[in-house]
Amino acid sequence: MFAIIKTGGKQIKVQPGDEIYIEKVSVEEGKTITFSEVLATDKEIGAPLVKGATVTGTVVKQGKEKKLRVVRYHPKKNVNKVYGHRQPFTKVKIDAISAKAAAPKAAAPKTEAETPKTEG
Repeated sequence: MFAIIKTGGKQIKVQPGDEIYIEKVSVEEGKTITFSEVLATDKEIGAPLVKGATVTGTVVKQGKEKKLRVVRYHPKKNVNKVYGHRQPFTKVKIDAISAKAAAPKAAAPKTEAETPKTEG
């Protein structure tokens, strides 16, 4: 079973047992996190979201990625600026995917009040 979730402006395909890196979420390590924005599962595609579907996971680690070195350079101006950036992330282990399948609605029989009467 798989699901496609939306978090941090990105769409990620997940399965139970996967460990994913997402944009930083303010949840402590060891706590449970629930993703309610499920775009699709293996049985249903949402329009735009699958109703009643959730993905739960456990936060494994909060951290920062490797340093990204950024060079800002303006030719002929004698301006060289070098600085770094470390993007924060959250590592999540996916525990379960729960997708409540929508039961098909049975057509209710019409009553006399709903049936149009024709005279003629």
